Amino acid sequence: MSGPNIDYYKVLEVDSKATQQQIRDAYKKAALKHHPDRVPADSPERDARTKRFQQINDAYYTLSDPTRRRDYDAARSYSSFTGTTATPESEFEEEMPGQVPGGFPWSAFGFGSAPAGDTEESHTRFSNEQFGNVFEEMLREEGMAEGDRATPTGKFWSIIGGLSGGAMGFIVANFPGMVAGAVAGNRLGAIRDAKGKSVYQVFQELPQADKARLLSDLAAKVFAHAVGS
Repeated sequence: MSGPNIDYYKVLEVDSKATQQQIRDAYKKAALKHHPDRVPADSPERDARTKRFQQINDAYYTLSDPTRRRDYDAARSYSSFTGTTATPESEFEEEMPGQVPGGFPWSAFGFGSAPAGDTEESHTRFSNEQFGNVFEEMLREEGMAEGDRATPTGKFWSIIGGLSGGAMGFIVANFPGMVAGAVAGNRLGAIRDAKGKSVYQVFQELPQADKARLLSDLAAKVFAHAVGS
């Protein structure tokens, strides 16, 4: 028995002839839309969202690299795989597939098992790391991260409520070595982590509500930019 047929192009909602930039843009939208942190930690949706998020990352890992994409397309063509009638919405609740259509193991083409690994933990880590890189890129574009280390800017903190005393207390208490400075007009000034924490590392340590708010705000910007494209 093989796993469910997964069409990575359908997962990312792009045409099989999509350009690399279209695939990257589609990944941004899909990852932000279905990220597990968009819902509370105890939400019944969480498990299904996590599986969908992993699937989106598998699709992006495969299609974003020209060589992996070419191998995937060849396997897809060889097995006469023309897609499935199931939509991504129903597919993602299935177990993660261990094979590509036709019985080819993912490992033969570098899908899934490399570098995602064979365990749920390694797959989650791979998905988070891949998303983190693109997440930081998106935050740079929106002025919420800066520099090679993608450190948070004042704009980043303002979106998660950085102007409130409560948030300031959270920042000071939870990020050792961080220095927060205020400027005239009661606006939050530059915040720097002496240990060089990236904006994605900071994001992962935020309270769930702040994660959801930041993801939603970023998604709104990404979707707005994608209108008409």
